[in-house]
Amino acid sequence: MKPIRTYLPLLVLVAGCATAPTPPPVPTPADTTFAWYQDAAPTQQVLRIDTAKSLITVTVRRGGTFARMGHDHVIASRSIEGFVAPDAGRADFRFRLDQMTVDETALRTKAGLTTQPDDDAIAGTRTNMLTRVLEAERYPLVTLHAERAAGKDDTLRLTVNLHGVSRTVEVPTTIERSNGGVTASGALTLLQSDFGITPMSVMGGALTVQDPMELAFRIVAAPLPR
Repeated sequence: MKPIRTYLPLLVLVAGCATAPTPPPVPTPADTTFAWYQDAAPTQQVLRIDTAKSLITVTVRRGGTFARMGHDHVIASRSIEGFVAPDAGRADFRFRLDQMTVDETALRTKAGLTTQPDDDAIAGTRTNMLTRVLEAERYPLVTLHAERAAGKDDTLRLTVNLHGVSRTVEVPTTIERSNGGVTASGALTLLQSDFGITPMSVMGGALTVQDPMELAFRIVAAPLPR
């Protein structure tokens, strides 16, 4: 029997710390998300997230009596944008839900998933995720604000805004500095229900998407071109 298509919402996160001031591009009047970094740049280092090198992945698992008929899924964002102020121990970044990828083969392998959904199943997952679950037209952006946790150099205090709901969590983070930039990486688990998202369920709950979302991130920030 052909596996039933599931979906998967997503989420995700992070930011870091580093070294030497370079002004970021001026935010447009309509977009004040990154305005703090424009004001801070004359007096401290500001780094920009390298979209091409940064990645957030979310793995969700199937559940229920008929779990074998569905798929686990990996959703990924490769469109992360934002800024990091290492001396201030803070970062702000965001990504668009409609730019996320679904079930890339290499990412499924890395997550330890042994099956590969076909193109129709992937398209169905993406449609269900964006329209039925995350309401991407109404809530197109996931925004994140990270600060170094007090007294914990290896922990970030992260505020995630998803689906119109904000939640703050502490995230164990590995931070590496090189060439004037910073790389922050780590993993954590969030619940869909904490963001007002109801995990998808079909056949009266016999096949479901489990509530936990397993997040992994690697955020790279580099000095801006002079």
